[in-house]
Amino acid sequence: MLRVVTRNSPATYFQDRNGETGFEYELVKRFADDLGVGLRIETADNLGAIFARLNQPGGPELATPGLIPSASHSHLALFSRPYMEVTPQVVYRNGQRRPTRPQDLVGKRILVLEGSSHADQLAEIKRQLPELQYEETAELEIADLLHMVDEGQIDAALVDSNELAMNQVYFPNVRVAFDLGDARALSWAVAAGSDRSLLEKVDAFLARARKKGLLQQLKERYYGHVEVLGYVGAYTFAQHLQQRLPRYERHFREAAKKHGIDWRLLAAIGYQESQWQPSATSKTGVRGLMMLTQRTAEAMGVANRLDPKQSIHGGAKYFVHVHQSLPESIREPDRSWFALAAYNVGSGHLDDARKLAKAAGLNPDKWLDVKKMLPRLAEKKWYGKTRYGYARGGEPVHFVANIRRYYDILTWVTQPQMEGSRIAESGLHVPGLPKEPPAAKPPL
Repeated sequence: MLRVVTRNSPATYFQDRNGETGFEYELVKRFADDLGVGLRIETADNLGAIFARLNQPGGPELATPGLIPSASHSHLALFSRPYMEVTPQVVYRNGQRRPTRPQDLVGKRILVLEGSSHADQLAEIKRQLPELQYEETAELEIADLLHMVDEGQIDAALVDSNELAMNQVYFPNVRVAFDLGDARALSWAVAAGSDRSLLEKVDAFLARARKKGLLQQLKERYYGHVEVLGYVGAYTFAQHLQQRLPRYERHFREAAKKHGIDWRLLAAIGYQESQWQPSATSKTGVRGLMMLTQRTAEAMGVANRLDPKQSIHGGAKYFVHVHQSLPESIREPDRSWFALAAYNVGSGHLDDARKLAKAAGLNPDKWLDVKKMLPRLAEKKWYGKTRYGYARGGEPVHFVANIRRYYDILTWVTQPQMEGSRIAESGLHVPGLPKEPPAAKPPL
């Protein structure tokens, strides 16, 4: 059994109805599988607690909290080879004067996590800029810092680019002021000491993960679409979550239950198609909340495309039809992404892109590979070789990326709130661990 300690956050580890998930979880689960052992995850409230647990007799053997090694950690742990780069970023509240350099932070209320590499960075700056003041906290998480910036409780915070990207949608007033230094590498950690056997296995695994494309696949899954919304889109989506979704959530849940779909995936499709507007109509005559064509609506038994309940149930039925029509060789989660692409561009064009992928030596059953081929369907030298011809192949790539982003957000905001967190006290939903174990079930 491999015992691991980490943080409970969107960028590391959390649970949804499909079970345990998160970038760090997925990566360390592959490591445990590689070792041929089980995996036991525990979470700690802050970095100090993580290192304390790591060095306790009988405690966890490995820490995977999305960690940048720093001078303050050097005596507490041994660090693995790097596996991903992130950039430290100073953030501030929109509407305030934007800081553009460390000198502009003088006189500001600044908060960082205690014992973090960010605290080390500010300490180094303070040696050159004594008038700089900041506070460290062991009681909060990154989401709390961003919330405090968003609400104007503090003027600035220092966070990593990946953490900001994953949380941006919850905090539409947060902006990047400037990057503080160059990109830095994340590493895993094992307890300090002379025994380096586990560290050597970790390093070997991470090297293989990079060479075989596993790291790229996980980055694509968790970070490949995090900037889809942008600041304006994040703010708009946050508004629509509060103002529009409650009108139709019951229909999404009913349709999802009837057809065996995660209602949040169905709602994400609806948002991408119409921004949850039942009267939406495209220039080509596609209509309704789920933007069904007349032909599809008739095939799915929808009499009135502008009726939100009928549209949602018709969209759910059609998505399941497309999903079930895919070859058995396509497994989840790729199967859902392929089904979304087919929902958008049609199964024939998707099949053409899969054939192009296979001809190029790529895997026709992996979305990461096939999405590279879809844009070629708009180029004559490529679509001339296909059965179904021209298609706006870039559209399904964006369609899937957007829906994945909306689905992730809906998944996170419908989780129970973090106990003891100031974010929870504020009434804002953030990713948390549910009290009951979730059902191990794919999106569909």
